[in-house]
Amino acid sequence: MSQELIHVYLMPGMAASPLIFENIKFPEDKFKVHHLEWIIPFENESLTNYALRMTKFIKNDNVVLLGVSFGGVLVQEMSKHINVRKLIIVSSVKSKKEIPKHMQLAAATGVYKLLPTQLASKIDVLEKYAFGKNFTKRLKLYKKYLSVNDNQYLSWAIKQMVNWNQAEPPTGIIHIHGEDDAVFSISNITDCITIPKGTHIMIINKYKWFNQHLADIILEN
Repeated sequence: MSQELIHVYLMPGMAASPLIFENIKFPEDKFKVHHLEWIIPFENESLTNYALRMTKFIKNDNVVLLGVSFGGVLVQEMSKHINVRKLIIVSSVKSKKEIPKHMQLAAATGVYKLLPTQLASKIDVLEKYAFGKNFTKRLKLYKKYLSVNDNQYLSWAIKQMVNWNQAEPPTGIIHIHGEDDAVFSISNITDCITIPKGTHIMIINKYKWFNQHLADIILEN
């Protein structure tokens, strides 16, 4: 009798495409991987309602939810509507206490509303004025991995991230974080699996670590 597969749903970070998971591999005899994608939010939609809508893409029971960065916030909200086997976040936060002070200040002052989100759809223009190989290389990464450049989505996502007010982490959540994360500093993070030299994009450039450990982390009781 064949073993029932564990269904793993992967949610990318803010505005990112499932391509960030292109090198993440699971043993095919034990796991079935599904990639989730961002949808455009309704006007003034709450994160709670958005998360509920996203659960419509979950076609299996007792799944593993894994989210990166803002996607980690989203899967936590999704887990409030469905039963999950494991809840895993990567390069993310699990309560408002872990959100950096400058983001909390942006929420308190409303300054996040002034961010030029329309620039996200102008990467081709920015690339023409890029000086230095590193900046040009970074822009090419953005073009490859960022799939959502809708202004309404970006404004909504930034607002939801800086205003997220979850007081306590969900029971049993697994948090994987890089010690060199420049977006969510490790100094604000507690109770996590720490990845040496891991940055905010370690799901891309530290994929070998995830391929070695993720399956075991999921299978642990």
